[in-house]
Amino acid sequence: MEQAQAASPSAGKCPFTGQGAASLEGASLKDVMAHPNAFYQTLRSEAPVYFDAKLNMWLVSRYDDIVTVLRDPQTYSDKHGYAAMYANGYFEEFKQILERDGGGFFADAIKDDPPGHTRVRRLLENAFTAHRVATLEPGITRIIVELIEKLVEKGASGQVVDGVKDFAIPLTIRVICEQLGLAEFNADKIQAWSGAVTAQISKMQDREQMLGNAAQICDLQNFIIGEMKARQDQPREDMISDIVHAKLDDGSVLEFGEAVSLIRALIIAGNDTTATAIGNLMFVLATRPEVAKALQDSVDDDRLLNRFVEELLRIEPPVRGLAKMTTREVELGGVKLPAHAHLLVLYASGNDDETQFACPRNFDINRANIGKHVAFGVGVHRCVGASLSRMEIKVAAREISRRIADIKLAIPAEQIAYLPTVATRQIERLPITIKRR
Repeated sequence: MEQAQAASPSAGKCPFTGQGAASLEGASLKDVMAHPNAFYQTLRSEAPVYFDAKLNMWLVSRYDDIVTVLRDPQTYSDKHGYAAMYANGYFEEFKQILERDGGGFFADAIKDDPPGHTRVRRLLENAFTAHRVATLEPGITRIIVELIEKLVEKGASGQVVDGVKDFAIPLTIRVICEQLGLAEFNADKIQAWSGAVTAQISKMQDREQMLGNAAQICDLQNFIIGEMKARQDQPREDMISDIVHAKLDDGSVLEFGEAVSLIRALIIAGNDTTATAIGNLMFVLATRPEVAKALQDSVDDDRLLNRFVEELLRIEPPVRGLAKMTTREVELGGVKLPAHAHLLVLYASGNDDETQFACPRNFDINRANIGKHVAFGVGVHRCVGASLSRMEIKVAAREISRRIADIKLAIPAEQIAYLPTVATRQIERLPITIKRR
């Protein structure tokens, strides 16, 4: 990751934000995915709505344009933008495989456009109310403390631990599986399923990878269908039962495919993006001692700790960008877009926009507009699980700060690898050394 220096905005000098980056001629996000901030800054200043020929997508990089897109689901379709990403040119073959081996092809109900989206959105909103999430904190704390203690035990013996594979991923998998009612689960399988689903919107997979990922998604869907059938006659106190037996606001019930797609979304999105955020947290703490100190100074003040989480989400958002598609000709950022233009809305660039966030590469928990970031999106498609994700990040930050000291990378920062996807900027593995506080 491009490290954000900690110079105070009051010092009158901002750290590097990408100015002076190379020409945009022929430039593509595909070529700078590991370290994109300089590219983002050049986009915002020179071509805020830019056609990336290698991705065959329009990149939307400026905060105001991003919010415009997210607040207008009629003009900028989530459903069609997402569908155009799926399987990266191998959609028909992918669909046939799922219909043959995976119980069916089920479009993501939560990615529908209004009014279809509105029909199912309330169901998930009820599952993630602020009150319900608050009741989860003791259980989340228990899981996090258990995992940290295992990390510390290994670290005390001089072993290198992996902040992603040993902590972030198992943490978020355990939390969402508890909520879904999956008492017995294979974390390695869930991680593989998550990677396979995310790969469908990565813009990076070839046919051979698509075939392997399709097989993984078939396995995932067959698992979900089995869990649904087990709850049809014997409902339990869990989210899968809630979805299987749900009555919507209009009195209807979920169609079978809608239910499968919602459970699939909860399993994948419920762990994947939050794991990315917690991996980012570990990286920042390992490479920026001033941020680790800011956390240490905030850990016993709930208000400051909440602000720490918001600034982390702004400066290192788990979602790089998501797709939309225009439903009509429209002008955006001074560019006339035709109907059916495929857009990648760069949340991460919006969070780095210097016209909105002074010295955006500074980690500053005292920002007046600290909650203005778009890490979870804006509008009707704002992340429905944002409250749970914030809770997990907050508890993880608190318990890491209380129990772990001297977090350091075990390899040079430039050797940190990221998963190949335009949707997220996810650390693949994070070797670190730690000590018990």
